[in-house]
Amino acid sequence: MRFVRYLSRMASEVKRAKLSGDDRSQKLAGLLSAGWKEVEGRDAIQKQFVFGNFNQAFGFMTRVALKAETMNHHPEWFNVYNRVDITLSTHDCGGLSDNDVQLATFIDKAGEAAK
Repeated sequence: MRFVRYLSRMASEVKRAKLSGDDRSQKLAGLLSAGWKEVEGRDAIQKQFVFGNFNQAFGFMTRVALKAETMNHHPEWFNVYNRVDITLSTHDCGGLSDNDVQLATFIDKAGEAAK
């Protein structure tokens, strides 16, 4: 059982390695072209989503929350009525990781489905 926990922790640490160099540029290119922006003064990305009403925004947030919980990777977000602002960064590595790329990709799909 300890070995299984060790392997799980090691897999988690690999996913939480900070993106750098060409790998970072390549992985962020698609997100930046989809409307994500790099946050000034932080190694993070941010995007604002606007929906038709509060119910659509809340449904979107619920889908994202369920995915984030399965990933054990939670966004920073702010919601007012039909608007949801999301910031992603991996605190464990002090910047952007593959987890942020994976969650941002899911968030974009969930955002389209909620409209």
